[in-house]
Amino acid sequence: MVLNSRRLFGTNGIRGIVNKELTPELTVKIGCAIGSFFQRGKLIVGHDARTSSPMLAKAVIAGLNATGCDVLFAGMAPTPALQYAVKNHKVDGGVVITASHNPPEYNGIKVVWNDGIEISREQEIKIEEIFFQEVAHYAEWKNIGEEQTLTGIIDDYIGAIKRHVDVSRIAKKRYHVVVDAANSVAALAVPKLLRGLGCKVTTINANIDGTFPARPPEPRPENLIELARTVRAINADVGVAFDGDADRSIFVDETGEIHWGDKTFALVEKFFLMKNPGEKIVSPISSSTLVKDVADAYGGEVVWTKVGSVTVSHTMKRLNAKLGGEENGGIFYGPHLAVRDGGMATALILDIMAYTNKSLSSLLGELPKYFIEKGKVECPNELKEKVLEKIIEQTKGLNTSTVDGVKIWFEDKSSILMRPSGTEPLYRLYAEAKTKEKAEALIHEFSLKLKRIIDSVRG
Repeated sequence: MVLNSRRLFGTNGIRGIVNKELTPELTVKIGCAIGSFFQRGKLIVGHDARTSSPMLAKAVIAGLNATGCDVLFAGMAPTPALQYAVKNHKVDGGVVITASHNPPEYNGIKVVWNDGIEISREQEIKIEEIFFQEVAHYAEWKNIGEEQTLTGIIDDYIGAIKRHVDVSRIAKKRYHVVVDAANSVAALAVPKLLRGLGCKVTTINANIDGTFPARPPEPRPENLIELARTVRAINADVGVAFDGDADRSIFVDETGEIHWGDKTFALVEKFFLMKNPGEKIVSPISSSTLVKDVADAYGGEVVWTKVGSVTVSHTMKRLNAKLGGEENGGIFYGPHLAVRDGGMATALILDIMAYTNKSLSSLLGELPKYFIEKGKVECPNELKEKVLEKIIEQTKGLNTSTVDGVKIWFEDKSSILMRPSGTEPLYRLYAEAKTKEKAEALIHEFSLKLKRIIDSVRG
């Protein structure tokens, strides 16, 4: 959220620190802009478990009602459950109050179109124009919108997921699954989903607490030590951890090894392509070469996109692609809904395990192996574009992609991506290689090169 540059939306909705950047007053005004955009439509509103979410949901609803929009209030639920509800109930759109993986002092607003997918950048611009030009269309006193309570969306969501997997085959395996719900909304849906698939479920961090006392809501490997230890201690078959709004999932195999999202996405991709050869697979340029290796081996085609889940969803929508995935644990399963969905991803992984009669460690061990390292270099926002021009200039003649920043592929299958952050004054680096040492060396080498380029541009 950059109000001074007339921007509300970032790479994934509107985000800000509660009562400093994202105040109730501002949220009402944003609600009025969203309501004016939907022109007296009917919208579903729901929220995550953050302490500020009920307050901000009320503020958004006030703004929507003021512009004549009717609201079905679904309360606290996972983001993908709310997105499915928008599609399932055939309403005009939805608003989700969540800051996903951000720390507890943050919150945010996601706007959803009638198909359950977040609105496009072009639609975001229309809402921003209404907001900044202060041209919201307020309803007459007799046409103010109404609010009703919507119940049952989590059960509907669970039922929809189960239609895409072989429930009886999974149930026969009686898998023991450990769920780390991050003290948030995954606890409302995932244990019930898994028990409906015949699994034994052990939960950790499943009490709802918007301060996220157990671990940060970002399911990074360093935050999942407790999950890994629990899986090993009770001899569970698999562990799964969620982010703050349950649209991303990171898996732990039965040995307690934590696997980054590229691997589990590549596993889903492999079995999807075995049944659907020739399909397009959509993934951000930050994803591992593993995704392309699997597509090449099983007759698929990878379409690389800019980093950002909304971009993946809209590319899938445009191409009618049925599968997308990100390195951070986001899996988009089009036959259900082309959005990140941690619950759907969990069901797909269990379906593959049951189909193959193999453990998760065995299945992931069959995939090509890469080591991934990440880095960052500070860069003032105003220099980012000139720095990018310099990087492109200096990497001419190499095997590169400029979809988002610059990614270089080398002959030994290692690669490095340098891209300007959409939210912070820095460049992010993603390196991968067949050895950890080579990946670390690439981060070191290109961090130095990037610093030299930034210094030269700074003058």
